[in-house]
Amino acid sequence: MPTTNLPASQRSLIASVAANTRWSRVNSPEARRAATAAASAARRSKWEKQADPDGVLPPEELEAAVSRLKSAHFSRMALRSAQARAGRKAS
Repeated sequence: MPTTNLPASQRSLIASVAANTRWSRVNSPEARRAATAAASAARRSKWEKQADPDGVLPPEELEAAVSRLKSAHFSRMALRSAQARAGRKAS
């Protein structure tokens, strides 16, 4: 089903149905971790390259920098979520 001409609210519902259907087949925590392992590794690799593009930081410093980037990522997501909720409330 092409979704390009649908309103954002309907596209969101379609995506929610698809995600819930996909994850309904994954029942154990180990299976969930395995299903998301590649994406988690790629995200961590991206943060490592962002924190230390020349590869010169010691492992402890790299870990701290990656931790800060991860925190910034989730804070940014929380901010966007709050802004979206405020926008919906205002309309």
